[in-house]
Amino acid sequence: MKYVIVGAGAMGLRYGLLLQEVAHQPVDFVEPNADSVAKIKAQGNVVYQSRDHQNRHAVPVSIYSPEEYQGEPDVWVFFMKQMQLADTLKRVAPHFKKGQLAVGAMNGMGHIEKLQEYFEDDQIIGGTAMIATILNDYGDVDFIGKENTGTSAYSNQSGVATPETKAVMSDFQAAHLNPSYSDNFMGTLLTKVFFNAVENSIATMFQARVGELLAYDQFLESIAKPMVNEAYDAADAAGITLLETREEMLEQMDHVARNVVPLHFPSMYQDFVKGRPTEVDYINGWIADLAEEHGVSAPTQRFITNLVHLAESMRQFNPPVNKLAQP
Repeated sequence: MKYVIVGAGAMGLRYGLLLQEVAHQPVDFVEPNADSVAKIKAQGNVVYQSRDHQNRHAVPVSIYSPEEYQGEPDVWVFFMKQMQLADTLKRVAPHFKKGQLAVGAMNGMGHIEKLQEYFEDDQIIGGTAMIATILNDYGDVDFIGKENTGTSAYSNQSGVATPETKAVMSDFQAAHLNPSYSDNFMGTLLTKVFFNAVENSIATMFQARVGELLAYDQFLESIAKPMVNEAYDAADAAGITLLETREEMLEQMDHVARNVVPLHFPSMYQDFVKGRPTEVDYINGWIADLAEEHGVSAPTQRFITNLVHLAESMRQFNPPVNKLAQP
C-alpha cells in the first residue's frame, strides 16, 4: 500500500517514518503548514528523529504542500489539529481518487464528519493511538518510549472491516503501531477521547508530565474517576458502549502514567507551551455536549474545558515554561 500522511507534526511524522523505515512502505508527506514544509526542505528533505531525546539522526522524506502534491496513494492518513482539518481537506480534495481510503487517528472528535464529506463510510477508518511523541520543532520529532511500544486501535465507519482495511492493519503491525481492530466504531474512538479528557487537560493546566500527576495520591480516585464517570454516563445515555469498562479505563490511566510514558508531555501541553490554541473543545467540551444532548450533565467536563481556556488566556500574564526538550 502507498501512504500519504497529511500533517507532518508529531504523530504524522511518527506514523509516516515507521511505515517508511520499519514497514518499508512508500510514504509521502503532505504538510499544509508552509513554514514546516520550508524548514524540512531547507534541511535537505530530511526530518530529524530521536527516541527519548537520544540518537538524533536524519531520515530522508518526500514532502509537499497540498497544492504541490501529484501522487496517487492508496491511503490518506490525517493527523491534523481538529480546527485545521476542514481547510486542509479543501486544499487536498482535488487529489482524492475513487477507491482511496481515509484514516483519521486524530485527537478529539469532529473529524469523522468532515471526512464523510469526501469519502464513503466503508472507505473511512477511524482510529486512536496511545503512542507518545513530541515535536521539538518543524522536521524534528522525538519518539517517547521503548521501540515497539504503544498501541493503536481502529474501526471502519461502516462497521465492517474490508480487505483494504485488513491490508492497512497488516502494514500498521509491521510498522510497530501495534494495531487492534473492532467493529465498534464509536466505542473505539471514545476510548481515547475519554482517556485524553483526563490526562491531557489536567497535565496541560499544571504543565506536568503524565507520570507527575500521580504525585497526588488521590489523583485517580478524586480527579480521574469523577471525570471518567461523567464521560461514561454521557456515552450510556447516547447508547454507546466503549471498548473498556470504567474500571479498566482507570487502570489504564494508572498503568500508562506509572509504567509506560511517565515522562511524556501530552499533545495538548505541547500546543499550550507553544502559544497555540488547544483542542479542549473537541475533547472535554465534546463530552459535555454529548451529555447535554442526551439529557444528562457533565459539569466537571464543562468546568475543565473552561479552566483550560482560562489557562490559555493567562499565558499573556504568566508565560508557560517549555519543558519539552528536557530529559
